[in-house]
Amino acid sequence: MSIKILIIDDEAAIRDVLSASLRDDSYEVEVARDGLRGLDQIAQFQPDIVLLDIWMPGELDGLEVLNRAKSRSSKTQFIIMSGHGTIETAVKATKLGAWDFVEKPLSMDKISILIKNILNFQSEQSEKLSLLNRLRKNIALIGESEAMTSLKKLISRVAPANSWVLITGDNGTGKELVAQNIHYLSKRASKPFVDVNCAAIPKDLIESELFGFEKGAFTGADRTKRGKFDLANGGTLFLDEIGDMSLEAQAKVLRILQEQSFTRVGGIESIQVDVRVVAATNKDLREEIEKGNFREDLYYRLNVIPFHVPSLRERREDIPSLLQHFSQQFSRESGYREKIISEDALQIMCEYNWPGNVRELKNFVERLYILTPGECIEVHDLKFAGLSTDSGNLGGLADLDFREARALFEKEFISQKINENKGNISKTAESIGLERSYLHRKIKNYGIEV
Repeated sequence: MSIKILIIDDEAAIRDVLSASLRDDSYEVEVARDGLRGLDQIAQFQPDIVLLDIWMPGELDGLEVLNRAKSRSSKTQFIIMSGHGTIETAVKATKLGAWDFVEKPLSMDKISILIKNILNFQSEQSEKLSLLNRLRKNIALIGESEAMTSLKKLISRVAPANSWVLITGDNGTGKELVAQNIHYLSKRASKPFVDVNCAAIPKDLIESELFGFEKGAFTGADRTKRGKFDLANGGTLFLDEIGDMSLEAQAKVLRILQEQSFTRVGGIESIQVDVRVVAATNKDLREEIEKGNFREDLYYRLNVIPFHVPSLRERREDIPSLLQHFSQQFSRESGYREKIISEDALQIMCEYNWPGNVRELKNFVERLYILTPGECIEVHDLKFAGLSTDSGNLGGLADLDFREARALFEKEFISQKINENKGNISKTAESIGLERSYLHRKIKNYGIEV
C-alpha cells in the first residue's frame, strides 16, 4: 500500500520542495496552503502522516488543526514544523498528540528519519492488533444458547471498564476463558494477563509468589524476583481458585487490593501498581464465609461484578457447535482428517451429562480421533473411547491406560470387521486398509478366533 503524506504550509516554496522530495521517495503526497484546507484534505485524503506548519495566516493555526484532527482520528501522525519554535509551543504540540517538532529551515534527512520511525511504529501497532485479533478468535466462547448469549453480552459490557470481577462455575466450564475474554476485550489488552492458581501455592510461599522478594531476603534468594502483582502491572491479574486460598493469604491479598501497592519480601520500598483483578472459584463463597473459610470483606471487594459460567448440562444445545469446533481444532493441529459424527452418536453425546463440562468434552473429542480409525464416528466408537451409550457413567475403558484401551479397541474392531466379512481375511484387510500379512499378525497377537 502507498504511504500517504499531507503537507500543510502557507509557504509555496516549502510545499514544493517537500512534496518533490517525498514523491521521489515513492510516497503519495498532497498539499494544502492553510488550516481550513488542511482539515478538509485530512478528511478526504486520509493521510498516514501530516507535516504541519504552526504559524499560518487565516482562521486556523497549526495547533488548532492538530487539536481538531486528533479528536476525529488517532491513526494519523503529525510532525509539527515551525520557523519560530519555542519549548512551550513544542510541549503544547506534543500534549495535543504530535509525534515530533522540527524547526525551519528543514532538514530532509531529519524529516526522512522521523517518517521512517512513524512507519515502523504504525507497522508494529498493526502487527500487534493483528495478533490480538487472532488471539481473540482463538479464545472465542463457543455457543449460541440463551445462557451463553447472556454471558457474551455481559462480557462486552463489563470488559471496557476497570471493575473487578468474580467468576463462579463448575470445574471445566471455562472460567479462565471468560477471564481472558474480559482482558483481551478491554483497554488493557496490550498489557499482561497474569494467572495465579491460588490452590497450588503453599501457604508459606504465597507472599513471595504474589509480591516477589529482594535479593538476600532469605536463604536461596540470590536475585530479586518480581511477584505476580508486579508482572501484571497495567494489565489483569487472574486469581483462579480464590476459594482455596488460605485465610492468612486472603488477608494479604485484601490489603494490596485496597491499597494497590505492596512491598517485596525483604524490601522496604512501597511499589505502586495498576492492576485489574479478576477472580474465579468453583465454590459457593457465601457458604465458605459461613463456615469461616473465606473473608467476607474480601468477598465484597472482589464481587463488584458477578459472572456465572453455565455448566454444559445447562446448555446442551451448544454441544454440536462445541463438537464441531474441537473437531476442526484437533484436525488442524494434529493433521488428522476431519471426522463425521453420526446422528445417533451425536444424540448420545448431547444427552450425556458431561460432569467435567467443556474440558471433558474437548478431551473426549481428542480421544475419539485417536481411537477411531474410520472417517465416521459411530455409537460403538463412543463406547470404545470410554463413553457409556446407555448411562452417564464411563464405559469399560475408563480404568485402562492408553495402550490397553487402544489394544482393546483394535481387538473389538477387527473381530467386528471379520464377522461383517464372514471370516474372509483378504476382504477384511481390504475394507479396513491393512496389509493381509499385518492383519494376520494382529489376529494372532490378540487371539482372535476366525
